Amino acid sequence: MEGEIVNRVANSALEVFDLEDYYPVGRRIQVDIAQWLFEGLLLREKDFREQLKNHDWTQYQDAYVAVHCSTDAIVPAWASILVTVHLTPFAKRIVNGTPEDIDTALYQEILPTIDYTPFADKPVIIKGCSRKPVPTSAYLLAAQYLQPLAKSIMYGEACSAVPLYKKTKASN
Repeated sequence: MEGEIVNRVANSALEVFDLEDYYPVGRRIQVDIAQWLFEGLLLREKDFREQLKNHDWTQYQDAYVAVHCSTDAIVPAWASILVTVHLTPFAKRIVNGTPEDIDTALYQEILPTIDYTPFADKPVIIKGCSRKPVPTSAYLLAAQYLQPLAKSIMYGEACSAVPLYKKTKASN
């Protein structure tokens, strides 16, 4: 039929790799060590240990937890480790840093386990514009796993993708 609108993207061999498909569901919580420091700056070991002992750790049940200190206090390494010891029976995963560091660590675990063979010798678009907080590091890692297999890699949406990589004849 003349004038019919054809969706060339849907009919193409283009494969979409969407990092949101692998985003782990779960609460992300940040635990600030400063709350247990004297005036937010000084760690008094006896007081610190007592406050940790009396803290309600059940609130972190099945959560992804980032441990950090929001002040410029010089906190000994063992302090974060001790907080981690208290969190371990409850939290799904604990990292040092921010909620973005949680997602970075999770994608570092997940992306190596994916089967990338469906993308072999095909043009691949790494979907951008995610609604979930997918860290930039996940996009970088995905590109590293896709590059040895894909015919080409683009980033964005099919209607406005940015070319990133194209396999040359010599690399076949």
